[in-house]
Amino acid sequence: MPFKSNAAGLDRSNRLMWITRDRVFYLGLLGTPSVRAFGAYTIYVAVTGILRIRLGHGPWRTTEMAVVPPYEPHQVSTDVRLVNAVSIEAETVDVQALPPELMGRGAVEFPAFVDLVRQRQHELSQRSHTEDLVSMNFDQTFFGAELEARRIDARIAEVLSHIKRHPSAPGSAEEYAKAAHLSFSRFLHLFKEEVAVPFRSFRTWKRARHLLHYVNRSTNLTDVALDAGYPDSTHFSHAIRKVYGLKPSDIFAGSRRLSVYGREPSFLC
Repeated sequence: MPFKSNAAGLDRSNRLMWITRDRVFYLGLLGTPSVRAFGAYTIYVAVTGILRIRLGHGPWRTTEMAVVPPYEPHQVSTDVRLVNAVSIEAETVDVQALPPELMGRGAVEFPAFVDLVRQRQHELSQRSHTEDLVSMNFDQTFFGAELEARRIDARIAEVLSHIKRHPSAPGSAEEYAKAAHLSFSRFLHLFKEEVAVPFRSFRTWKRARHLLHYVNRSTNLTDVALDAGYPDSTHFSHAIRKVYGLKPSDIFAGSRRLSVYGREPSFLC
């Protein structure tokens, strides 16, 4: 029998974000339906009822579930102001090996996955806040098996690993090219070929994603901006709004009661 979600039963203490190095599950406030563009495959599932999705300048579609490819501008809205979102970092998975329903774009009909996500929504929101989700296997929880990894040139894979470990580090493309023993032009070409996105876009996304670990902290945003590698608060605000469609202050304000689970990266620790 399909699991029936009860959005009214989700008070502030039930909202959570589970972050791993390459995955995120978010159950919380959606915010205004402004344009956002994440560097991950994002699967939205309505907490209850339906949601509305718009890709680029296309029409609004009504659905229970939507799939948005990485770096695609989109807008999402719900009547209950809450949403489930499962994010998969694009460079980590062989997209062709994903279930066909998860390879869609925009509104997708996949009732079984909607039911599963809502079941996980209920289970995870009822867990004690002292429990650590880090010990759980994300892919097993949402997909029933490990997703097949994408094969990437070893030189580029090392660059990706370093950026993920140190997303706020100031390393330039020239420096990474030298470390990979590649010419600058060859490095940029190979990076885009292997990762399917330019180096600069990838760095921008990973830096913005890095912020997720700290959205429920009482922290001075100017300090966050500088520690995260942004030259000043203006650049910080512009970059975050471009990715999330919200000002950093609004993200932090809407996340005060959000429980965040996941191993923290280096900055602000």
